[in-house]
Amino acid sequence: MSDSTERFRALLQQGLVIPAHPLALTSALKLDERRQRALTRYYCDAGSGGVAVGVHTTQFSIRDGKVGLFEPVLELALEEVRSFEQKTGKVLTKIGGICGDTRQACREAETLRRLGYDGGLLSLAALSDASNEALIEHCRAVGETIPIIGFYLQPAVGGRPLNADFWLNFVEIESVVAIKVASFDRYQTMEVLRAVAHSERASQIALYTGNDDNIVADLLTEFRFGDRTVHFVGGLLGQWAVWTRRAVELLKSVHDAKQNRARLDTVLARGAEITDANAAIFDAKNVFRGCIPGIHEVLRRQGLLAGSWCLDPHERLSEGQLEEIERVYAAYPLLNDDAFVADHLERWLS
Repeated sequence: MSDSTERFRALLQQGLVIPAHPLALTSALKLDERRQRALTRYYCDAGSGGVAVGVHTTQFSIRDGKVGLFEPVLELALEEVRSFEQKTGKVLTKIGGICGDTRQACREAETLRRLGYDGGLLSLAALSDASNEALIEHCRAVGETIPIIGFYLQPAVGGRPLNADFWLNFVEIESVVAIKVASFDRYQTMEVLRAVAHSERASQIALYTGNDDNIVADLLTEFRFGDRTVHFVGGLLGQWAVWTRRAVELLKSVHDAKQNRARLDTVLARGAEITDANAAIFDAKNVFRGCIPGIHEVLRRQGLLAGSWCLDPHERLSEGQLEEIERVYAAYPLLNDDAFVADHLERWLS
């Protein structure tokens, strides 16, 4: 294992807030470079431990030949993260999304490595009919190029079921440094955790919650499997693409609560509030159809985005979703970081 991979692994093991980076568009559905840079600056200044770019929240269609935004968006984020690192001395994790069949996935892994990304978040959605054996070979092939983060993406937004046997074999791949569990399903989440717990590589794999509906409980729980235990150390989340300053504070409060149980009730209560807010932002009642526009709407309200537009003009807020976002904004004022954004927005947009 290379020194760079070990540094990446060590950073992930610390437990980080990693926002899934959205895509800033103009009303003409073209890249808004100024606001794209502003988003990355926001995540850096908010205290994130890194960014994940080219993932579901960035919209998979950036890879479409007619859109052509996969590499440009990766480059913009990397430029801003490196500028932040030079100014502050803080090192952030740089994660890029990888998807498609094996040929495409390996090509994307090569792009990430060439640009200077630390690792790839590997979606298996495109291999919907592949056997476990074929999936493992696919993952091994991609992992020959770049360290990989496993990704259990819920079927409602394009993922595929991945059974316990798959995870038992996946965790033995040497290039696997972490797993993002975003199944939005407790049973499936437990299958992943059990596979990690029983692996001899358990100490080498950082577990990140992607279950935006259950963030705090995931982070607080010690998962016990006989004499073996595992736990989520951080989150790589679409929910943390908004109100990111508060997410950083939340993760710290979770770590504090693990040391001081007296604070546990307060943290759990905050977790319930976040779940309610996530239902509105992600449009849970409409099977997450308005998930990305919901994220965009919150960022638009703060001035970071000009609108909630997506590359697919038909992808928009669901009926009643805006009212739900307004409801949770009013109900849980401590969840938003509007004041923090307002203090820095002009500089981020300059």
